[in-house]
Order: sequence, then structure tokens, then C-alpha cells
Amino acid sequence: MMHWSASYIGTPYKDHGRDRAGVDCWGLAVLVYQDVLGIKLPSYADDYISTDERGEIAELIQDRQQIGPWFEVEEPREFDVAFFRRGPHASHVGIVVRPGTMLHVPFDHAKLEPYTSGQWQPRLTRIYRHVELASRGV
Repeated sequence: MMHWSASYIGTPYKDHGRDRAGVDCWGLAVLVYQDVLGIKLPSYADDYISTDERGEIAELIQDRQQIGPWFEVEEPREFDVAFFRRGPHASHVGIVVRPGTMLHVPFDHAKLEPYTSGQWQPRLTRIYRHVELASRGV
């Protein structure tokens, strides 16, 4: 049986994208959570002009961390969402596929990459779990 992440690999990058035709990093999380888990995440596509506006996205992420249905975790699990700095701002997310590996869209297409080594390790700021996953025991 194929792992759930395989069907998302290669999905093209598209600013504000929220479907299989193209996604940005949060759009990928929205799509995966809906398709695989049946959890509807807010789109936020209208809350920023472009993914180039990293300051806007960082503010949006910070606001959601404070009030959203997420809690920070030390031991990541499948489907947790990892937050990363791009420059001075935490403005990128990836979905944990297994501890140490994430599915994300860095700007070209969705791919699996390590987040505990290589270029993403020093940029990792926090990892969050959705409260619904915790209530399901996922």
C-alpha cells in the first residue's frame, strides 16, 4: 500500500493555491488535512498578498499560534505541522510525514525532505499538533 504522502509529491507550487492544480506551503497543509484526515483548515488565502510577503505571513502564523486549535509538541508525529524561518520570519510550513521527514512545497513542487538535517534544520522554529489529531489519538 502506498503512503499517503506519495500522491502529493510533485504537486506544483502556486501562490495561494489550495488544490491539486497547485499549492503554496499552507495550501498543501489545507489539502492534506482535508483529503487524508477530513479536517477543514482555514484557507487564509485572502489574508496575504503573496508568499513573497514573508512579514505578513509571519504575523498571520504568529496570530494563529496564539489562538488556533494547535499546541506545540516536542516529539513530532505524522501530520504535525512544522514551522520554519525564511530569512528573519517564520513563514514556511511543512507536514511531518515521519519524525525527521516532512512534505512541503519550497517553491517548485511538493517533495519530501529532512527537517532535522540539511538546510531546514537550522530554520525549524516549532512543531504543532492540531487538537483534533490529539483527540483521535493520531
